[in-house]
Amino acid sequence: MTTTPDDITQTKPHRRRNALTGEWILISPQRAARPWQGAVETPPTNILPSHDANCYLCAGNTRANGTINPNYVGPWAFSNDFAALTMDAAHMPSSGDALFQRAATQGEARVVCYSERHDLTMAQLGTDAIKRVIDCWMTEYRTLAQRHNWVAIFENKGAAMGCSNPHPHGQIWASDFVPNLVSAEDREQRAYHAQTGTPLLLDYANKEIADGSRVVFATEHWLCVVPYWAVWPFETLLVPLTPSPRLTDLSVEQQDDLARALQQLTVRYDNLFQTDFPYSMGWHGAPCHQRDVDHWQVHAHFYPPLLRSSTVKKFMVGYELLAEAQRDLTPESAAKMLRAQETKHYLQKNGGHP
Repeated sequence: MTTTPDDITQTKPHRRRNALTGEWILISPQRAARPWQGAVETPPTNILPSHDANCYLCAGNTRANGTINPNYVGPWAFSNDFAALTMDAAHMPSSGDALFQRAATQGEARVVCYSERHDLTMAQLGTDAIKRVIDCWMTEYRTLAQRHNWVAIFENKGAAMGCSNPHPHGQIWASDFVPNLVSAEDREQRAYHAQTGTPLLLDYANKEIADGSRVVFATEHWLCVVPYWAVWPFETLLVPLTPSPRLTDLSVEQQDDLARALQQLTVRYDNLFQTDFPYSMGWHGAPCHQRDVDHWQVHAHFYPPLLRSSTVKKFMVGYELLAEAQRDLTPESAAKMLRAQETKHYLQKNGGHP
């Protein structure tokens, strides 16, 4: 039997380049079956109430700083009580030393509660409710982009990702600087566009659709794929199929379809190990005040930590911290597992509340 290049990449160690950042990742598929006697996570087993009187984010409750939340219904955004970025940054003169550079920075941090329901994650919200979250993102982005260079919309879901409150919510950090990873994506997309005249991520999406091995699903306007260069075991990339440099450039049809895509992806995640699947998710698009944006394509990254079950997660340690990212499960295998999941939530099938 002839061994093909594709066969080799599924069984032998090799490296792949991240076209968005220029970084390389080591893939070691031969390690996927190694025994695990390390740390295990405790998956959430408790059924959350629709309203928790002790939750700082639930409607009508008092937050840690004494502020009383309104009796909101649907998405609600407010200024983070413990903001990582503030507008009162002090003047910071140069150190005068190239080895000890520093820079003052200003910004704002917001919190977005997805709904008044304490017990419904994005996977368990209907598409109409998810569309209202998207509308909230758009409103917040437009407001913050007027006075900041970058607006980061993201979510840390689950205790495994360091989330300090189980009420489904995300965050928005706006800053006067463009962060490192976004700058790298800007550089790589700009270089590709200068060479080809087409957006990197649109060409990439079309090639992934033609290949099919890493595609999780495609809707009318969106592609969900486990990237060729994925670092996290079940990492996915969500990208629109027509030119859209920023989230606010999406058409109404794209936004409606995005709600369906977000629901389908998060349901597949939960169904994979029949657990409330943790992840970090965030949007990348052209910086707020950048004018030449033809090379940019807005997209969402999903970085889930779980590796082989609801209790075993991927750790970024050792070689990953000291050399470069490494994974065992190939992106193709991960995509196949996610593709196989049903789009009806497992709790709904089992008589649960979604």
